[in-house]
Amino acid sequence: MTARMRARVAAVATYLPEERRSAAETEERLRQENPELALPAGLVRRLTGVEAVHLRPEGWQTSDLAVAAARTALAESPGPVDLLLFASASQDLIEPATSHIVSAKLGLDCPVMDVKNACNSVINALEVAEALIAGGRYRRVLVASGEQPSHAVRWRLRDKEQFLRSFAGYTMSDGGAAVVLEAAPAEVEQGILGSRFVAHSEHWPVGTLPTGGSVNPHAEGGSYFDMDGAALQRAFAELGVGLVEEALAEVGHTVDELDFVAVHQVAAAYHDTIVAALGLDPRRSLLTVAEHGNLASVTLPLQLERAREQGLVGPGSLVALVGLAGGISLGVMVVRL
Repeated sequence: MTARMRARVAAVATYLPEERRSAAETEERLRQENPELALPAGLVRRLTGVEAVHLRPEGWQTSDLAVAAARTALAESPGPVDLLLFASASQDLIEPATSHIVSAKLGLDCPVMDVKNACNSVINALEVAEALIAGGRYRRVLVASGEQPSHAVRWRLRDKEQFLRSFAGYTMSDGGAAVVLEAAPAEVEQGILGSRFVAHSEHWPVGTLPTGGSVNPHAEGGSYFDMDGAALQRAFAELGVGLVEEALAEVGHTVDELDFVAVHQVAAAYHDTIVAALGLDPRRSLLTVAEHGNLASVTLPLQLERAREQGLVGPGSLVALVGLAGGISLGVMVVRL
C-alpha cells in the first residue's frame, strides 16, 4: 500500500482585473435606469462597506480569469500537474466542464473535473484534492477558480422589493484564484491538517441564480441574482462558529494558536461579527470585501495571498480557512503553511 501523504500548499495566487466600478458608480447607474424608484444614495456602501468591485476585461471568460491566476501559481511552484480541479460558482458553459477549457488554455495534459458549491467551491476542491493526495492517487493538484458574477447584475428593476432581492449582485466582483497542492510526508506537520464541513440544505431557496438548469433552461427573463439577504444572514447566524473550534480541536489546536484566519466575506459588518464571535484578535484577519467586493470562491485564496504579502503569515504559520456559501454550507480547513 502507498504510504499516506499530507497535502502541502505549494503556491497561492489570485488575479484581480484592473477595471473597477465604485459603489457610487453602481448607485448612479441604478438611479439613472430606475428614476421612478427614488433609490437612496449611499445605500450599498452603508449596508455592506463595499467601496468598489472588479470587472473582467472585455471578452474574457470565467476560464480566462482562472488561467491568469493559475499561470502565476505555476510560476511560483513549477512542475507537472497530475490533476486539475476547476472550482467556482461560475462557469463558461454547462458542458463541457470548465476545467477542460482551463486545461486547454494552460496546455496541460492531465485528468480534470469541476467542483461546484457556490462560494465554498475552492475550499471544497481543496478538500477533494487533499483526500486524493493523502490516498496516494495524485502528487500535485492544481485548484483553479474564475468568478464572473458581473454578468448577473440586474440593472433594470421592477420595484424596490426586486432591488433588495437583487442587492447581492451589486457587491460581487470578478476575479481568479489558484492553489497548488503537493504531496509531502505525513510525519511532517505542514499542509492541510484537518477540516470539517456541514450543510443545512433546507435553506437553499434563500439565494439563487436560477438559470441554465432544468428550472430555467433558457434563462427566460434573464439570469440575475435572487437572494433574501436577511434570511441568509439568519441561517448563518443559526450555524454559529462552533465548527471552527471543533476542527481545531480535532488536530490538537485552539483559536488562540492561530496566526491568521481567512473568512469568506459578503459584508464588512458580518466579517467583524464572525471575528468577534471567534474571540479573534482582528489583527489576525484581513478585511478584503471593502476594497475588492465579494469575490465568491476567490475570497479565501485572496486573503491568504494578502496575508503573506503583508507578513502576517509565512512558513510554519497556523491558518484557518472559514468558508460560507449559499445552499447553505459552512467549511473550516486548518492548514500549516
